[in-house]
Amino acid sequence: MKIPLLFTPLTLRDVTIPNRVMVSPMAQYSAVDGFITDWHFAHFAKFAMGGAGLVFVEATKVERRGLGTVGDMGLWKDEQIAPLKRLTQFIRAQGSVPAIQVNHAGRKAGTLKPWDGFGPLDRSMPVEGEEHWEVIGPSATSYLEGWPIPRPMSKSDIADVVDAWVATAQRAEKAGFDILEVHGAHGYLIHQFLSPASNHRTDEYGGSLENRMRFALEISRAVRKAWPEGKPLFFRVSSVDEGGWTIEDSIVLARELKKCGVDLVDCSASGIAIRSPTASRNVANRGFQVPYAEAIRRDAGIATAAVGLIIDGPQADEILRRQQADLIAIGREMLYDPFWAAHAAHALGYDAEFSLMPKQYGWWLNRRTKSGFTKDAK
Repeated sequence: MKIPLLFTPLTLRDVTIPNRVMVSPMAQYSAVDGFITDWHFAHFAKFAMGGAGLVFVEATKVERRGLGTVGDMGLWKDEQIAPLKRLTQFIRAQGSVPAIQVNHAGRKAGTLKPWDGFGPLDRSMPVEGEEHWEVIGPSATSYLEGWPIPRPMSKSDIADVVDAWVATAQRAEKAGFDILEVHGAHGYLIHQFLSPASNHRTDEYGGSLENRMRFALEISRAVRKAWPEGKPLFFRVSSVDEGGWTIEDSIVLARELKKCGVDLVDCSASGIAIRSPTASRNVANRGFQVPYAEAIRRDAGIATAAVGLIIDGPQADEILRRQQADLIAIGREMLYDPFWAAHAAHALGYDAEFSLMPKQYGWWLNRRTKSGFTKDAK
């Protein structure tokens, strides 16, 4: 039979992703001082076992003051490498590609965990036995009313943060990751420089689109130089936001990112004045962000990942067949069904013998199918 596009490989630089199913980065708020725990190992390992071609760990902070909240993953010190290396080795052993997204919260630093109310942390109380981290940003404009007003970053601060991104990329390579993504979306620090809603600077980092893109491009160039030449570099963008950033701006940015050596743009949206589309109370339509991935792919001439309420295999495969994206990023559906990739293959009439799954599972499930058993059997 003809192989569905969803289960064809994608080669970027020297890395071949075995299929187009990408596990989107999803924060778990379960790290301790930036270190991953057993929770993370179990959380990420099952996606590789379930057949996803590309497994991203969650947004990992480049410095302590980049923490969004207590429990964020970090890679700002060498001691954090070893636990991640154990995880990447396991993901690779299952046939998946391990990937990491790196991030800095900027003015969104110091928040409560979402299930604790999402608002700003009480700064009169210590955090994990340490003082609160400083809140920095492009301008002295708070994220929401009642949130800390960030200290505007000096040019020295900007250089320090770029260096932190580079050092984190180098640690990520030592930890065994094959793909790295710069997080420039969802109202975090890079997005804060990009969006006119949060960037009120009057120097070369503010004002015009060219100036507001400068920080993102400096980071991307520096990380590309530090990241191995044969390993792909992704960039996540809020394709549009609530504060004036447009899809046309994202297309211009994507063209410049391509010149910096970025290989793929991961196309999300929003977050500069709300948390994110998926965390808001608004009900979105299936595939509501796919048109962004399509427009950037077409008009910037760069590979893209589509994300946002992509529910099943047929929908995902159709997006690829329409040439709207090159990768399909799955988030909450993976939490609902960690074996989403294997089940998508069955829905597309592919992999009847469960070869996408570890043989410890696939052998038994294949026998189950051949016995004539179905979940509807009485």
